[in-house]
Amino acid sequence: MKKLFLIPVLLLLLTISSIAQQVQIALLKYNGGGDWYANPTSLPNLVAFCNKNLNTTISTEIPTVEVGSSELFNYPIIDMTGHGNVIFSPEEAENLRKYLIAGGFLHVSDNYGLDKYIRREMKKVFPGKEFVELPNSHPIYHQKYDFPYGLPKIHDP
Repeated sequence: MKKLFLIPVLLLLLTISSIAQQVQIALLKYNGGGDWYANPTSLPNLVAFCNKNLNTTISTEIPTVEVGSSELFNYPIIDMTGHGNVIFSPEEAENLRKYLIAGGFLHVSDNYGLDKYIRREMKKVFPGKEFVELPNSHPIYHQKYDFPYGLPKIHDP
């Protein structure tokens, strides 16, 4: 099974922060029983790191936004995490599709067990599409910080 591809967000955050006065990242709340609220320190730690090391001005306030809400469009980046089941209703899948097509960025952190559920639900968002793992030589891995072996792997399923 291919690994769920997660693009390092540091470069994206740096780019967006240089365009806007202050970027705000939101935590995505979803249905299905998975713990969308897992790892509450990850986003504050990411923001602090980026603001310190990349000179970004990302807001330290981390709001929560529901996948079906129109508020989703207020945030250029949304973060999704958890350990279990994810279920998008048809309306939520449509809202997320519109958000992503409009330029929104979804960062998915598979926190041990989200992979098979997010793959299933993303087929509702983009029917007929598959996740594609970028090769280690892709430029995204060789920007401010060099990742010569691609995305760091913390664990294997």
